[in-house]
Amino acid sequence: MNSVTVYTTNRCPYCVMLKNFLADQNIPFKEVNVETSPGMMEYVVNKTGQMGVPQTEINGKWILGYDPQNIMQALKN
Repeated sequence: MNSVTVYTTNRCPYCVMLKNFLADQNIPFKEVNVETSPGMMEYVVNKTGQMGVPQTEINGKWILGYDPQNIMQALKN
């Protein structure tokens, strides 16, 4: 089973698009809002070197932004 975690903020339209995409594809995911969990933003930056959201971790692989094609590819690996 795939492990999918999406790191988001409250005001991010791409985060909403990504969550809607995952829901439409029936892909279960955990959401971590980095505004309400600031320590998690530090975790994301340490892992990826990027401060933007959304960032998605799929089975240890990171995908930056709203990128359905790469998300689907990561789920197949």
